[in-house]
Amino acid sequence: MRVSVIGCGHLGIPHAAAMAEIGHEVIGVDLDQAKIDRLNAGECPIYEDGLPELLSTHTATGQLRFTTSLAEAAEFADIHFLAVGTPIDADGRSYDTGQVFGAARALAPHLTRPTVIVGKSTVTVGTSRDLGALLARLSPAGEDVEVVWNPEFLREGHAIDDTLRPDRIVVGVPSARAEDAVRQVYAPLLANGIPLFVTDPATAELIKGAANAYLGMKISFINGVADMCTAAGADVQQLTEAIGLDPRIGRGGLNAGPGYGGGCLPKDVRAFTASARTLGANEAATMLRAAEEVNESRPTAALKLIEQTLGRPVDGVRITVWGASFKAGTDDVRESPALAIAALMHQRGATVTVHDPHAVPTALRRHPELDYCETLEDSVAAAELIVLATEWPHFREADPKALAPLVADQVLVDLRNLIDAEAWRMAGWTVRQLGRPAQE
Repeated sequence: MRVSVIGCGHLGIPHAAAMAEIGHEVIGVDLDQAKIDRLNAGECPIYEDGLPELLSTHTATGQLRFTTSLAEAAEFADIHFLAVGTPIDADGRSYDTGQVFGAARALAPHLTRPTVIVGKSTVTVGTSRDLGALLARLSPAGEDVEVVWNPEFLREGHAIDDTLRPDRIVVGVPSARAEDAVRQVYAPLLANGIPLFVTDPATAELIKGAANAYLGMKISFINGVADMCTAAGADVQQLTEAIGLDPRIGRGGLNAGPGYGGGCLPKDVRAFTASARTLGANEAATMLRAAEEVNESRPTAALKLIEQTLGRPVDGVRITVWGASFKAGTDDVRESPALAIAALMHQRGATVTVHDPHAVPTALRRHPELDYCETLEDSVAAAELIVLATEWPHFREADPKALAPLVADQVLVDLRNLIDAEAWRMAGWTVRQLGRPAQE
């Protein structure tokens, strides 16, 4: 098929590249001419595992190209994916769908034949209904323009794999014709046995919100339990392994850490909480808000562990933070717990140096007050404490013996429970891990 992907960000670029990979001709659309020029040259403006290679492969053949022209996309494509951003609104609780409706309004005059618009963005329930009415009113094709909601369930750092090999595809469809179009575009994936869940649009919109809200609650739950383990001298790692064996609970996503972040989970939990209140499900809203409060407390909880390890406040201490991105596999630093902790320590008077294998440029734009290093070795020079805050394999594989002569003090706080603590201790380091007993 001929496919357009409108919006070239953390969602749109991987989706466009993956659609080309499964055999479609793809045109991506974005208003940023500089970004379009880079993409057409095969250069990726974001980091995502496997994406640069896929992008360069398919732009080189012409199977994937990019433009700023919605008229060109409308003329070219059989089906249009909306992948624009839905940031949190000015109220701090709901989605700003201005880009979704703005893209639809701009595309509408060019829709002169029957077509299907497939929404990928995360939105408030009822958005697809309103968008469908808008497009029917403004498009020359009228009611022959239909809106499907097909939420993404991508994990940043795994976006390509999750697009090409998803555990499920959810579509909310208004008609059999729209369903047929979706089945056709995803036929190569469905042929591999990937399940397709066909629902009404409202249910599809709620499925996405419910999925991310549950993940946020699961992370906040284990982080709250990690606080209990710290207070009791218990081991959250052993606890997690034990309860994760229960199939009703499961091990996936049940990792204590510095909290959830990124461009999706924080805003999705906030917006789903707001939706619960709007719909009158006040008990659900209270439960969801509690998960938010636990997550919001993580930088302070991390600072407490850091200062306990130091035996003094961080004021005047030279500290290295390993990690800037909110998770491994991406350069996305939106609502990054690592940077929140680094910024908090800076505010408390510490001299903070941050190292990340891919996210230093994006972090520098958001937090220019911090210092940055491109290499692991340079980052720890004269450091009195290292804080491991993002789970990059790069940090797990660091050699404690080789790093020892470079630091002022051999002290490491592992907020991801990532390293082999015993190996580091054998090399002379003091190591504290989140929710685990202190060992001398």
